[in-house]
Amino acid sequence: MQASLTNSVEPGPAHKGRFPFDLAALLFSLAAVIAAYVVAERVFERVPHLEDEIAYVWQAKAMAEGAITVPSPIYSHKFLVPFVVEHEGQRFGKYPLGWPALLAVGIKSGLRDWVNPLLAGLAVWFTYRLGKKLLGEIAGLIAAGLTLSSPFFLMNAGSLLSHPLGLVLSLAFVIAWWDLVGPRREHQLPPWLPAVTAGSALGVLGLTRPFTALGVALPFIIHGLVRMVKGDPQERKRLLVTAGVAGLLSLLHFGWQAAATGDPFFNPYELWWPYDKVGFGPGHGVAEGGHSLRQAWLNTWFSTYVGWHDLFGWAGYSWLLLPFGLPAIRRNGRMWWTMSVVVSLFLIYMAYWIGAWTFGPRYQFEGLFSLTLLSAAGLCWTAGLPYHPGEPYVSKTRWTRTRRLAMTAAAGFLVAVNLVFYLPPRLAAVNDLYGISRDALAPFEQAAEFAPAVIIVHADHWTGYGSLLELEDAFLTSPFVFVWGDQPGMRAELEAAFPGRNIFHYYPDEPGIFYTGPKGND
Repeated sequence: MQASLTNSVEPGPAHKGRFPFDLAALLFSLAAVIAAYVVAERVFERVPHLEDEIAYVWQAKAMAEGAITVPSPIYSHKFLVPFVVEHEGQRFGKYPLGWPALLAVGIKSGLRDWVNPLLAGLAVWFTYRLGKKLLGEIAGLIAAGLTLSSPFFLMNAGSLLSHPLGLVLSLAFVIAWWDLVGPRREHQLPPWLPAVTAGSALGVLGLTRPFTALGVALPFIIHGLVRMVKGDPQERKRLLVTAGVAGLLSLLHFGWQAAATGDPFFNPYELWWPYDKVGFGPGHGVAEGGHSLRQAWLNTWFSTYVGWHDLFGWAGYSWLLLPFGLPAIRRNGRMWWTMSVVVSLFLIYMAYWIGAWTFGPRYQFEGLFSLTLLSAAGLCWTAGLPYHPGEPYVSKTRWTRTRRLAMTAAAGFLVAVNLVFYLPPRLAAVNDLYGISRDALAPFEQAAEFAPAVIIVHADHWTGYGSLLELEDAFLTSPFVFVWGDQPGMRAELEAAFPGRNIFHYYPDEPGIFYTGPKGND
């Protein structure tokens, strides 16, 4: 009987059996859940900081009560919520509903702050599964470990942004894709299951981050067209099922736009900034003359620069293993297609007028696995470790053992450099981001006797007011509701609109002091 090849350590006198790769990957996944929650708790203090996060939380609060739009309040410009727009007497978040819907489940269950950490653990596990499928268990485990140690990954996983969900959906799509194309093998899943899984993952990604979904799908649209020509009839059917499921789910995005704006093709982003649209030329972005190829290149260059620092925290050299991964995958067609996801995301986001780098180049976050898998392949290639599925681990010569030991030590040193010297100050840089912290909420948590109340917040910048919105619900029925700034005649109308509520004036630079009138007139 011929023994099957595995990536196990070759049995010998000192070692019997095989290394438990799946168990190790599961432990990495659990560590990712814990690490992401620690970042959420210790760095971000479980409160939203970016305008995007505040809008997502507002949308989730509304959806938790069964609504996607709510009536606009009086003085709606004073009840400002960043990126929550007003249209025909209704207010709603400008973002698609995929992520707020999942966040709403977290709110209803009391586990909102665990949603992204749990997704982080799933992302690490899926990275291992994809790596195992394309490169073998050793490379898959290395990719999972690199993901776990990535500052880029941990910052986003600890946030309230949609990117961790996008990464999980992208990974699920790619894993299912490689199960659905090519010849069927014995003991595989039912033929329809990978097609439905791939289509569902891509469709939900389209409901979460539509432009990102296009970037993730683009390489596989091309690959799918190739397989439609070269594949057998059964494979063509599976591809059509995938496209059909993804397309039907994506149509729900246009249904949401129709329900919110009255026009299925009107992007709510434009209700906040009319120039906030994809494309080039006048009307796209804030630059004179509109978005340009030069600005696209500058955004991409700077995002890449930040990414080479944040990816693995190797002092600007996070790309170090990528060139060595190329010879490792030179004959691995599936890896070339998988690697192209991050390239596709960089290319399509050149058409968007603004970049993202506060939490790293997060518009490309959903392609993170392209870089971690290619880096893992590069480490295996340089160390003489297996990087093909089923390739055995064989000690071979003393030189091979020395080479493996040296590369393992070098990789361990780089990870230690990140964990000791790069990651802590990088996380510290986003702690109290924009001056927002949980400390701002403490005076209200200690002043329950004043509730219910309308709080007129006197702050020069939106962050002094926005940091308090964590305490407010979408329907303005929470114990405290907040108004940014005062104006003549507003108090009387607030009293009429919110009967039975006290009205106080609050100055964030004087925490815990509540004035019954504007300071100086009390």
